[in-house]
Parts: sequence; structure tokens; C-alpha cells
Amino acid sequence: MFSIATPRDHPAEIRRTLQLAAPIVIGQVAVFSMNFVDTVMAGRLPDKELALAGLGTGSAIFSAMMLLALGTIMAIQPIVAQLDGAEKFREAGQQTRQAFYIAAFLIIPFLLVTSFSTEVLIWTGVDSQIVPVAAGYLKALAWGVPAICLLLLLRFFSEGTGHTRTTMVYGMAGAALNIPLNYILMYGKLGLPALGTVGCGYATAIVLWVQFLMTLGYVLLHRHFRPYQLFERFEAPRWQDIFGLLKLGIPIAVTVTVEGTMFVGAALLIARLGPVPSAAHLIAINFSALIFMVPLALGGSLTIRVGNAIGRKDYAGARYAGLIGLGVVLVFETLSASFIFLFPEWIVLLYTDDPIVSPLAVSLLLYAAIFQYPDGLQICASGALRGMKDTRLPMLYSVLSFWLVGLPVGYFLTFHQAMGPAGMWMGLITGLTLGAALMSVRYLRISRHGIAT
Repeated sequence: MFSIATPRDHPAEIRRTLQLAAPIVIGQVAVFSMNFVDTVMAGRLPDKELALAGLGTGSAIFSAMMLLALGTIMAIQPIVAQLDGAEKFREAGQQTRQAFYIAAFLIIPFLLVTSFSTEVLIWTGVDSQIVPVAAGYLKALAWGVPAICLLLLLRFFSEGTGHTRTTMVYGMAGAALNIPLNYILMYGKLGLPALGTVGCGYATAIVLWVQFLMTLGYVLLHRHFRPYQLFERFEAPRWQDIFGLLKLGIPIAVTVTVEGTMFVGAALLIARLGPVPSAAHLIAINFSALIFMVPLALGGSLTIRVGNAIGRKDYAGARYAGLIGLGVVLVFETLSASFIFLFPEWIVLLYTDDPIVSPLAVSLLLYAAIFQYPDGLQICASGALRGMKDTRLPMLYSVLSFWLVGLPVGYFLTFHQAMGPAGMWMGLITGLTLGAALMSVRYLRISRHGIAT
């Protein structure tokens, strides 16, 4: 656990924020690199346009469900962070045990969507060529659903205690295992049939189980976690605790899911335009999401820093930690936007050299450079608000910004103004900008008054 810096000690506060964020960044980038590798390897399959489109569409559906689980389980992170700041370690462990029941329940709807993915994809109007490829990928990936829900619980518990290296450890291990498994199952090596994108789904499911078992062993054995006594007993559900977790977790889940499903909705709508626009969109959004791992990790570190300070009743320190984090993310977004703007052709070449897909993907990356700023700012402001357990109004902001503004604007420009996928990207930028403004103003206002939760 880190102590709060004095308001004048800017370098120390930046250093402490980055000390928390760096392992999350490494772990998140490693986890995301699996998706990056999946996309690159799918781009080398015989029918690469259809493989990329199917993988992108299937990933969008899976991501929507994962965001729902992730957001709900994420409630344990600020709760543990505040209890950790107050040195109530055993209570933090007890709250995490109750969160297990929530994680276990979330497996059910997750499995239903992935198991009946063909019907879901047809219902959403996805191009008929893409449906069987995306559905096969999702049904294979369904085997990893229980592992990912339990993995998220252990991850957010660990991060809430200020120990963020757990994410780094399992992320790097998963990334190392994913490449050979993909190679064997996608391309049909070691005497196995070539499964294409379906093999990619099976590979990811295996990796998820390995990551969960590694993280479980890490939390069981590492001395950092002993004061929390997480595994000291098996408890029956305590409904008051569970409802308290859900009261905080459901707004977080809605907030995270609403933003995530804006991107899922964009992918599904672009998929209506056919395999080429869908493949180009996948490349642009995949690289943007890779860059997004840094502000996402910064947002998580702000939840911990702000939550710890609130637990110690250091409200001025909580505000200061959030402001420093927002400054750091703006600097990073300047660097990332500049890189994307200057080298879009090089980026696309990492994924494909297809003469039809590549020019469209390059044009979409220029839009991706623009939305780096609002995307990073809104996720960090949201993370700081979570540290204060302020989740209900940010939930409404997300619904307004992403569903009522971002997606409708994108749909209108794409289909009614005939702008194609570029119109959808303009809608994404609009929604993210509004969300960033609302979240940032909310944090600046309530942190000024030192609101305790």
C-alpha cells in the first residue's frame, strides 16, 4: 500500500500512480495481445476476409458478455481498496468470498449467449456469410466462460489490495501459451485438423483455464494476501453483503457494458456492409483497443489510489490522485494519437497486405487517432469516480453518451448519409467526447467537496 503524496509532490504522485498502473498495463497488453495475435493469424488463413470478419464479429459478441461480467465483479475492487486503506484486511477477504456467488451466477447468461450464438447473430442481422464462422468461434470459446468469471474475481481482489502484479503474471503466461495453441489448432499441426477461427476459440478457452489456475495458486501462496485470509473458510451467502455488492456493481456493469456495446453495436452494424468493411473495421478497432490498454490500466490505478485515500479519510489526497491521473492520461494520448496519425500504413501491414482491405483500414485509423483523447479521459475519470463509489450518475452518463448519442449518430451517418464505416467512427468519437466531458466534470465537482462514501 502506498501513502498519499503531498499536494506539491507531483513527481512522487505520478510515480506512485505508475507503480500501480505499470503491471496492469503489462498484463492487459499481454491479455490483449492474444486478441491481436488471433487477428493477425486469422489474416493468414486461406479465406482471410471472411475469417477476419467472423473473428471480429464473434469477438464483439463475446466482449459484450465479458464486459457485463467484468463490470459487475469490478465492484469488489473499490470495496477492497477502501477496506485496505482502513486496514480492515479480513473484512476485505470476507467481501470477496461473497462476491464469488455473483461471479458464479454470471456464468449462466454468459454460457447461454455463446451456446446459442447462431440465433443471436441471425437476430442482429449479421451478413449470412459471416454467421457460421462467428458462431463456430463463439461455441468453442464458451468452454472458457467459467474460468474467465472466476479469474476476474481474483484479479479485482488482488488489484484492490494494491497488488497489481497478478494481472501481469497471468497475462504474460497466457500470451506465451496462446501463440503455439493457435498455430496448432488454427492451421492443423501435430496431426490435428485445421480448425481456422474455431481453433482460435478453443485455444483461447484453454488459455483462460490455465490463467485462472495460475492466479488461484498465486493468491493462495503469496505472502501479500495472508492478512486477508481469503480462503480461511467457506461461507454461505450473506444476502445483505451480496446486495451491497450488487448495488455498487450493477451500475459499474451497466457503465462498462454500455460503452463496450457501443463498440459491439458498431461492429455488428458495419458487418451489415459485408466482409471487406467489417475486416477493415476490425483492424482499426483492434489496434485502437491495444493502445487503450494503457488508459484502462491508469483508470484501474486511479480506482485503487482514490479508494485507498478515501479509506484513510484523506479526501484532499483522493482528489489530488485523480487530477494527477487525468494529466498523465492526456500526455499518453498525445503520444498514441501522433503515432497512429503518422504511421497508419505500417500499422495495417501488421495485420494484412490485402489490397482491398488495407486502404479502408488506413482511412479508419485516422479516425482512431482522433478518439484517443476522449476515450482515455473518460475511462480515467470513470475509474476515479469508482474509487469514491460514485457509480449511479456515471451509469446514466454512459447510457446518454454511448447509446443515445454515439450509436444513433454513427448509424445515421453510416446508412442515411452513405458514409460507410467512417460514419460509424464519427459516431464513436461523438459519444466518447460527450462521455469524457460529463465524467470529468462530475469528478471535479464531487471531489472538490470531499464526498465520503
